[in-house]
Amino acid sequence: MRSSTPAIVVIAGLTLFSVTSVRAAVTSSSNSRFSYNDPAGKTESVSVISKYFPKQIVHPFAKIDRHLDPKLMRAATLAEERANARSRERCWHYVKAALLASGVINSYPKTAYAKEAGDELVRNYGFRRLSIRDPYAAPIGAVLVYGASREAGHVEIRTKNGFVSDFRSKIPSTRPLIGVYAKS
Repeated sequence: MRSSTPAIVVIAGLTLFSVTSVRAAVTSSSNSRFSYNDPAGKTESVSVISKYFPKQIVHPFAKIDRHLDPKLMRAATLAEERANARSRERCWHYVKAALLASGVINSYPKTAYAKEAGDELVRNYGFRRLSIRDPYAAPIGAVLVYGASREAGHVEIRTKNGFVSDFRSKIPSTRPLIGVYAKS
């Protein structure tokens, strides 16, 4: 019977050699580095990327305007709870339902097109147009109305960390902004 000791020693040596040629060295959780030996035998080290953000968040959170009706914040919360992951092209219907359920308005708006929402909110429900041209600067609960030449437009409510209509989004609509509306 032959001794298997030399074979075990050879396998252990090869395993040890392969483990030492590539190894991960973690110095701390916030400063992770990966160390390896390049083909020339030189030890190299690179940082480990644990999170990747393709776009930097420029405007992370909306501000609360205490001069506005607190029911608008409730409308934003309701709209966010009812929103879908993707658009169902019923933005004005979802925003109407959130405004009505929160008590901001007392009857269901009659307009069919989203681009007409601002005029109706001002005329019939006591909203006023804010002098804001940047959707990110809109306070929580503000209703943002967007126009389109041959389309119905778009309407959404500003939330703490984005925008909501019939779907949630971190970025505002790309359509031209008609106005930002709120109720005092």
